[in-house]
Amino acid sequence: MDDNVSRVHEGENIWNLPNVLTMVRLVLVPIFIVLVLNGSVGAMWAALVVFVVAAFTDLYDGKIARERGIVTDWGKIWDPIADKALTLGAFVVLSIAGLVPWWFTVVVAARELGITWMRSKLLKRGIVVAANSGGKAKTVSQMFLIVFLVFPWDSVLGVSNALFDVTGLAVVRWVLIAIALFLTVWSGLQYVVAVAKMKK
Repeated sequence: MDDNVSRVHEGENIWNLPNVLTMVRLVLVPIFIVLVLNGSVGAMWAALVVFVVAAFTDLYDGKIARERGIVTDWGKIWDPIADKALTLGAFVVLSIAGLVPWWFTVVVAARELGITWMRSKLLKRGIVVAANSGGKAKTVSQMFLIVFLVFPWDSVLGVSNALFDVTGLAVVRWVLIAIALFLTVWSGLQYVVAVAKMKK
């Protein structure tokens, strides 16, 4: 059985700092969405702060859990779900705002929901598959893209529609989208391969 695959432990205590940080990240998701939908300069700055805070909870919940030896199966399951809620919710609202193409968001959604479905099926068999290095790289690339898209470039540069009309920003936008797309698909394939090996 692969290192990122384990059996569910019954009766574990989920109330520790890493899991609380994961819960905080889940709470921040709807706040971020409402702020981006507002669309004002102030709301976008606030959305940026909320997202960065949420991203840091993702960075530190796993680190604290590993360093203190308090990794739980609850955390293994809900940490990636919180990541999916944050990133997928962000891409949906950013597509609504016209900042990222819908086809990209559809690919991300298909990957995330597909992996979540596979994870839930395995959980019924008492098997937990934790996020691997590919999944973590995917999350970092997606979060970096979201920060870039949410940043109020128009206000800072004094240019309307800066993400599309400023050549440098437009190029960086597409490069970040391409990187995130590649890692999203690649990490999904990694997960499928890990599950296939586990079943042998």
